[in-house]
Amino acid sequence: MNTILNIIGRFFLIVIFLMSALGNKIPNFGGTVKYMESEGVPAAALLLAGAILFLIAGSISILIGYRARIGATLLLVFLILATYWFHDFWTFEDAQAKQMQTIAFMKNLALVGAMLMIIARGPGNPSLDNRSSK
Repeated sequence: MNTILNIIGRFFLIVIFLMSALGNKIPNFGGTVKYMESEGVPAAALLLAGAILFLIAGSISILIGYRARIGATLLLVFLILATYWFHDFWTFEDAQAKQMQTIAFMKNLALVGAMLMIIARGPGNPSLDNRSSK
C-alpha cells in the first residue's frame, strides 16, 4: 500500500510544476516574458527558458524517482525565485490582491517544504534511485 501511495503522492506533487511548464509557460512564452519584465525580472526570456527546463526536468526526476534529490533542488530554486518575484504579498495595497498573493506565497512555502523533504529523504519506494543493485 505504501508503494502505491508514494507513486500517487509524487504524481500529485509534480502535476502543478509540469502543467505550469506545458500548459502555461511554453504555449504563452512571449506573454510570460512580458509579464516577467513588468515585474522587474532581468533577462526574462533566458530565465523563463531556464524555469521551463527546471520545471520539466525536476518534475520528471521526482515522478520516476531518478536523481530525485537533484530534481527537487531544481524545483526548490524555481519556487524560491518565483515566490520572491511574483508573490510579494507585502507590496500589495488592495486587500483582495494581497489575500490572493498571500495564498500563493503560502502554497509555494508548502511546496518548498515538500522539496526539502525529498532532498533530505529521497523519493521513497519505488524509485529508480532506490532500485536494487543486484
